[in-house]
Amino acid sequence: MIIGVPKEIKNNENRVGMTPMGVAELVHHGHTVVVQHTAGENSGFRDEEYVKAGASILPTIEEVYAAAEMIVKVKEPIAPEYPLIKKGQVVFTYFHFAADEELTHAMMQSGAVCIAYETVERSDHSLPLLVPMSEVAGKMAVQEGATYLKKIHGGKGVLLGGVPGVKPGKVLILGGGRVGRNAAYVAAGMGADVVMADVSLDCLRHLDTVMPANVRTIYASRPQIERELPDADLVIGAALIPGDKTPHLITRDMLKLMQPGTVLVDVAIDQGGCFETSRPTTHSDPVYILDGIVHYAVANIPGAVSRTSTFALTNATQPYTVALADKGWKRACKDEPALLKGLNMALGKVTYEAVAHCFDLPFTPAEVMVV
Repeated sequence: MIIGVPKEIKNNENRVGMTPMGVAELVHHGHTVVVQHTAGENSGFRDEEYVKAGASILPTIEEVYAAAEMIVKVKEPIAPEYPLIKKGQVVFTYFHFAADEELTHAMMQSGAVCIAYETVERSDHSLPLLVPMSEVAGKMAVQEGATYLKKIHGGKGVLLGGVPGVKPGKVLILGGGRVGRNAAYVAAGMGADVVMADVSLDCLRHLDTVMPANVRTIYASRPQIERELPDADLVIGAALIPGDKTPHLITRDMLKLMQPGTVLVDVAIDQGGCFETSRPTTHSDPVYILDGIVHYAVANIPGAVSRTSTFALTNATQPYTVALADKGWKRACKDEPALLKGLNMALGKVTYEAVAHCFDLPFTPAEVMVV
């Protein structure tokens, strides 16, 4: 199979879909890999490293899409890429269709086979291709939140860890999954007062046993959340419903419960956001202030630490990429139930029920498409 790795063109997306080591593994399996010129540059990988691994370098993104039977990338295609995608071409990436109706219709029209990293799901309901970026995003959420708590950035002027004689800042984390846990570890390590909210009692029990002493848990009901907001300094939205839109856990009217300069970091913005007042921002223009509250809603947080993120992502995607290349998408999805869950769209048909429901589109079970 011919696998293409284009350069990411989303705003300030510095990651790349595959490391040179990932290329070498595919070449070892007898496949051809084409990489766009400078695709890995912003993650610290030179074209020469890809050539040494066995890839061919193509000058333009158009040539990569034209040559490849499967595209492996990081973020969802954006408008300039839509016409480059061919019928039957496999596109393996983060899609987050439920938050983007334009993308959904564009991929349906293309007739591509869209396998979404974020919905590849094992039998134990774990999300192996979402985990590494969730870990990065959770840790980064606290770092970025601490930055924008500075008065010079519109925040309260609060140091999360406090100092002797001055109480630490308070961090409220909505969601006890992978993002939330990583955020909590970092915030707790900084010395903050951390509150974690979730609707799963099993999750809350687990968090109570593994988290440091300065982390407490609450049930994520609206009244409970409202009680925590008045003295929260940083609120991190880390809730997730795989493949579906994220519920709004903080509404516009709840902003008035918070003090001016409170920072909201919406890690779930890729799936629509945890906060009603969230809108996607970029690394070049990451925040806006609404009703006195600082909103940080960068849609590709891990792109800021691109080298770490690219290594982590390739480590996770590699077995699935190899399976798709070795077997073709139909047999790979048939043999691997986790990959079948990742199949969101195929040949113009929506094969992930939550996406079909979001936009009132006809739904075709993924199993029908791989027979």
